[in-house]
Amino acid sequence: MKDPSAFTLIGQDLPKLDTVSKTNGTAVFTLDIVTNDMLVAVVAHPDHFGATVKSFDDTEARKVPGVVDVKQVPQGIAVYGENTFAALKGRAALAIEWDLSGAETRSSEEIVADYAKLFAEKGLEATNNGNVDTAFAGDGVESLEADMVFPFLAHAPMEPLDAVFMRATNGMLDVYTGAQFPGMDKAAAAELVGIDPSMVRIHTQVTGGSFGRKAQFGSPYMREAAAVFAAIGGQRTLKHMWTREDDIRGGFYRPMYAHRMKGAVNARGEIVAWDQVIVGQSIMGKADLDETSVEGASNLPYDIANLRVRAHNTRLAVPPLWWRSVGHTHTGFAVETFVDELLEKAGKDPVEGRLALLGKEPRHMGTLKKVAEMADWGGKVGKDKARGVAVVKSFGTYVAQIVEVSVGDGGAPRVEKVWCAVDCGVAINPNVIKAQMEGGIGYGLGAVLFDEVTLGKGGKILQSNFHDYRSLRINEMPAVEVAVIASGEPPTGVGEPGVPPVGPAVANAWRRLTGNPVRRLPIVNAFTS
Repeated sequence: MKDPSAFTLIGQDLPKLDTVSKTNGTAVFTLDIVTNDMLVAVVAHPDHFGATVKSFDDTEARKVPGVVDVKQVPQGIAVYGENTFAALKGRAALAIEWDLSGAETRSSEEIVADYAKLFAEKGLEATNNGNVDTAFAGDGVESLEADMVFPFLAHAPMEPLDAVFMRATNGMLDVYTGAQFPGMDKAAAAELVGIDPSMVRIHTQVTGGSFGRKAQFGSPYMREAAAVFAAIGGQRTLKHMWTREDDIRGGFYRPMYAHRMKGAVNARGEIVAWDQVIVGQSIMGKADLDETSVEGASNLPYDIANLRVRAHNTRLAVPPLWWRSVGHTHTGFAVETFVDELLEKAGKDPVEGRLALLGKEPRHMGTLKKVAEMADWGGKVGKDKARGVAVVKSFGTYVAQIVEVSVGDGGAPRVEKVWCAVDCGVAINPNVIKAQMEGGIGYGLGAVLFDEVTLGKGGKILQSNFHDYRSLRINEMPAVEVAVIASGEPPTGVGEPGVPPVGPAVANAWRRLTGNPVRRLPIVNAFTS
C-alpha cells in the first residue's frame, strides 16, 4: 500500500460523475424506458397483508379503452394496457373479493398491545453481563423505566418498483430494472418465465432511490413482474410498474418494534445496571436470535458492568425488510435517548457523561469530542432553543451528531441546525462522505418526525402517498455542518450511518426544551396541537 502522503486521489473532494445527469434530467431510469408496441401492466393488491384473491370480475375493466387483457397472478390481478393511463383506469374498475382467512387483521394498536405482553417473558438472550437483578436491588440505587414503540416504516424511494421486459430476436430476455440484487433478480426472472438463466440479461439501471427496498432476498418484486410478463405470453415488450400508492402500501417495511428499558443509577451517579427487551419481527426470518434486531444494544459501547439484552421474534403477515441502517434505526434511538435520561438523572452533562462511559471506545470518543467542539457544546444557546446529542456506530462507521431544536408550527419540533462528525476510516472521497451524511440526516429526520405506516381497524393499511406518509420538505431541512475525522483505519460504509443519530439527538433536545421524553415515534404525532 502507498504511504498516505503519496495519495493523489484518495482524500480529495471529487465530484460524483452522475450528479449532472441526475440534476438536469438526462439520467435514464427504468420508468423512462419506452418502446414501440410496449404494454404497461399494474397489479391490484389487497388492502390487508396476507390476503389472497377469492374471486374477481373484470367486466368493467375490459371496457376501458386501451385495456388489452386481465390476468390473475399469485400476487393479485394484473391489468395490461396500451399505456399507463389505460392500465390504471382498468385496475380501478376491477371488482375483487379478497380472502382474509390468512391475513393480518389486527390494528397497529392491537399489535403493540400484544408485543407488550412479551416483555415479561424470558425471550432470547443477546447479552447477559454481570448480575443485573442484584445491581437493581443495591442500596441507594434509583431506577428509571421506559417503554418505547417504533412504527412500521416504508422506504418511499422517489422511483417506485418497476421493470421492463424485452425479448431479443435470438430469444434472449432483456430485463431493465434498478436493483441492488441483480443476480437474484436474474434467477427469479428465469424461473418465472421458464427459461435457462443464461438466456436472461439484467440491465441494472439507476435505482431512483432504494434505502433497502430494492434489496430483497428471493426477489419478490421481480417474481411478481416476471409472473405478469409470463401470464400474457412472455413475448411482447412489457413495463411492469408500481405506483406510489402501491409502494407505500406494499409492505416489506422496517418492522414495528417495542422496547422496554430499565436502568439504575447509584448514589455516586454511576449507571450500574441496564436491562433491555426488544420485541419485533426478525428481518432475517429467524426463529433464534436475529442479530439485526439487537445490534447496537447487545454490543452497547458504554461501560456498564451489569448489562442484559433480550429479544422476542414475532410472526406477522406483514413482510419485513431492512430499512436504511437496519437494526440501528430503533436500537440507536432507544439506547441514545435512554442513556441521556440516565445521565440527566445522575446530574451529568450529556457529552461529558458519555465520554466517561466510552473509555474503551476511542473512536466513539473521537467523534463525540469533535462534534462537541464544532457545536461549541456548553456555550450559549439561542432563546427558546435546546440542543441534544447522540453517537452511534453502524456498519463500522462512527457518527456523532448534535442538533439544535426549537418549537415549530403546531407545537412540533423544528430542527434548526445539525453538527455531524464522522469517522469512517480512510476518507476516500470526503465530498461523497459529507453528501451521504447530509442525505442520511434528512432521511432519518423525516422518518423520526413524521413517518409511520398504520394498520387500522381490521388490519387495513391506512397510508398511501406523500400526503399522509411525509418526507422531509425542503423548507424543513436544517443547516448541516459535517466534519470528516482523519483516520488510518480501513475505510467503511457511509450510506447508512448518518441516519441513526439524528432521531435520538432530536428527542434529547426536545426533552431538554419541553421536559417531554419521546416514547413513541413519529414525534410530531405525539406533540402537535
